[in-house]
Amino acid sequence: MKNQEIAKILYDMADRFSMDGVAFKPYAYRKAADVLVSEKEDIEKVYQRGGLKELESMPGIGKHIALKIEEYIKTGKIKQYELLKRQIPADVEELTKVEGVGTMTVKTLYEKLNVKNIKDLKRAAEEHKIAPLFGFGDKKEQAILEGIGFLSKNEGRVSIVVAITETKRIIDYLKAMPEVDNISIAGSLRRMKETVGDIDILVSSKNSSKVMDYFIKMPGVQKVWGKGKTKTSVRMDRGYNVDLRVVPKSSFGSALQYFTGSKEHNIALRKVAIAKGLKLNEYGVFKGSKKVAGETEQAVYSALGVDWIPPELREGLGELNSKLPNLINYNDIKGDLHCHTNWSGGFNSIEEMARKAMSLGYSYIGITDHTKYLRIENGLDEKRLKEQRKEIDLVNKKLDIKILQGCEANILADGSIDIKDSVLQKLDFVIAGIHSHFKLSRDQMTKRMIKAMSNPYVDIISHPTGRIIGKRAEYEIDLDKILTVAKETDTILEINANPSRLDLNDINIRKAVKAGVKMIINTDAHEERHMDLMNLGVAQARRGWASKTDIVNTKDLTTYFR
Repeated sequence: MKNQEIAKILYDMADRFSMDGVAFKPYAYRKAADVLVSEKEDIEKVYQRGGLKELESMPGIGKHIALKIEEYIKTGKIKQYELLKRQIPADVEELTKVEGVGTMTVKTLYEKLNVKNIKDLKRAAEEHKIAPLFGFGDKKEQAILEGIGFLSKNEGRVSIVVAITETKRIIDYLKAMPEVDNISIAGSLRRMKETVGDIDILVSSKNSSKVMDYFIKMPGVQKVWGKGKTKTSVRMDRGYNVDLRVVPKSSFGSALQYFTGSKEHNIALRKVAIAKGLKLNEYGVFKGSKKVAGETEQAVYSALGVDWIPPELREGLGELNSKLPNLINYNDIKGDLHCHTNWSGGFNSIEEMARKAMSLGYSYIGITDHTKYLRIENGLDEKRLKEQRKEIDLVNKKLDIKILQGCEANILADGSIDIKDSVLQKLDFVIAGIHSHFKLSRDQMTKRMIKAMSNPYVDIISHPTGRIIGKRAEYEIDLDKILTVAKETDTILEINANPSRLDLNDINIRKAVKAGVKMIINTDAHEERHMDLMNLGVAQARRGWASKTDIVNTKDLTTYFR
């Protein structure tokens, strides 16, 4: 499929248009790239079926971008893109991964210091060449160095949403073989960790050699690291590794348990086996030389006298000797209360977002557009919030779903909210979040958050620790104090399901559960397809030992928040 190749080019073109100050094009190209990323059908097949008209029929792809896609399909290049790269031959995608480095920063650093990549950027910062530039300074230079360091720590990790998408494609490919009896994901992806080092897949088959031969011929395989009867490892062209293991059907359950991990969980489970006079490995559970379990995971745990442990909990954190909660399930969510629309920064209308919520079986949706301090997202002021209410009322009359009007207000540096209380009071609920001044001290940031939670009209705190996975660390904050105040003020903390955030993380979710703080799982959707990511937030809640009663949007809404 050329979808990913073309999307990557369109994203890069959008960034380069931004550097040139071109209006509208960056937005249009990013949206078209988003469409290609989420499109399940090969875009080349779409074109072959109906040409330019078929491409233009896709949402977010107009004639101009359709021509670019056609050009790439026919020639493997886009002339305008090659020209843009010659104008500024810097790796924009790589450089903008560094926190605080945007497209205009890339342009300035290239023009002033000939910075083309991360290596150049690091050298320029270490040699203190960035600080003297107009608009930069010592703090910006230091922040860039910190961003590079944080990025390097997470190098080689794959986002959970990418891993899930790619694993589904690989499993679908392998399922086509009649020789494949059972197949499952394994490793950290089965445990739903926020990022994974590689993808692990387990198969049971009587003909492992044929399965391995088929596997290495899979589209996208760039390099074969090693090929054997039980294990084959490959490098995919999208920059991640896949390990395939093939076992007999009689050992599938024990192999699945073993290769799911974690290492700490497996060590603890082996200790249980030893205490019972048993032996546990990837081939089964043995009493002496006799195999007593192995075909299913449930049988393996049962043979050890242990209840089956959900994969999300297998981290060696006491799950084998604790009373486990009745975990929230993936189908327990009744509504999404953090959704953006084309009123500010979003792609779809209120009605389109509401219809998407209906298609997911939700009984309610919360519209929470950004507010005025966030100018880059065309944030709503008090007047526009009142105007938006009229549209929400009209759509509410039209559709069989409850649409609540909220907002995602900004918590300013002093902890105040950027919308007047008199307007917040009239909304159905209010989300407040930190979108600026991330480098305040631990004490300042904690006081800032506490002041926001003390506002009687703030119901929910969005992405409470502010992290961007692989790009920005959590800001300094005393979470224990935050949890105490959240409990006192009845403030709900968000588990943000966006794969770039997943904030709160699993460790902090467990702390919130212990503190008796209520949470909500939202997608922070900026277009309707983002609402499909809810399961990622539910997975993190499960990893944090959260039950249905800990999550407020597992309940039906009979009244508004106010």
